[in-house]
Amino acid sequence: MPEKVLRLGIPAGSLQEATADLFRRAGYKITFHNRSYYPTIDDEEIECMSIRAQEMARYVQDGVLDAGITGYDWIVETGADVHEVAELVFSKVSRRPVRWVLCVPEDSPVQNVRDLQGKRIATEAVGLTTRYLEKHGVQARVEFSWGATEVKPPKLADAIVEVTETGSSLRANRLRIVDEVLVSTPRFIANHQSYQDPWKRQKIDDLVLMLQGALAAEGKVGLMMNVPRESLQQVLELLPALQKPTVSSLADEQWVDVLTVVDESVVRHIVPRLKAAGARGIVEYPLNKVIP
Repeated sequence: MPEKVLRLGIPAGSLQEATADLFRRAGYKITFHNRSYYPTIDDEEIECMSIRAQEMARYVQDGVLDAGITGYDWIVETGADVHEVAELVFSKVSRRPVRWVLCVPEDSPVQNVRDLQGKRIATEAVGLTTRYLEKHGVQARVEFSWGATEVKPPKLADAIVEVTETGSSLRANRLRIVDEVLVSTPRFIANHQSYQDPWKRQKIDDLVLMLQGALAAEGKVGLMMNVPRESLQQVLELLPALQKPTVSSLADEQWVDVLTVVDESVVRHIVPRLKAAGARGIVEYPLNKVIP
């Protein structure tokens, strides 16, 4: 067992697989075990624990964990005092942020939050909803929902505040969005005291750098090609590069080697143009990480 260990919280539930995939692309292999809250990771200086995202910020605040990944929404909901190291924009479905929205049945007369004065609202995020209502000067009965929140209106609640990524579940339950309460993305958070420790801070910063590099590489590929010097400017003008392309001399002084990073979605459009401009030996290759 190493002398120094970083206690890291991995979100259980809907973000678990997306988190494991992100770590894999960053160079870390996390293995989950049945009936165990302690997944293993191929870094002996990291000790993982699976924690619900809703509870993560509190355990990091209290020092049970040195660091963890949770949604910004649950930091706000719990009011936890933690250090936000980085925003990591990923989720179980896409890289879009999730939204907490105020919803009512499609045929409800409610048109804005003020129409809910004295009404009943069901939600898993009671604190978040209560503060939202206070901000708008509305007094309503906010009840904690233990699940299946979308099915509660109109019989069990007049409205709900629910999280959505695509909106498909809301539409399936014939709900209409009245207002957006909060936009949330995953955050890498740390305990204040842990982050002041030089070794733990370096360990956290190194890990976050690799995670951000994996996210930055999503949807991007590398391109390399040989280009006649006389065609170089024309080729460079076709390349929507992440940074300025790297241009290197070849043994044949009349040719150069060009390397760049582009969005994968544009490759099929620009490769024919690159070839027409004079590029030869065009190679597309995958990227695991892009470190700024």
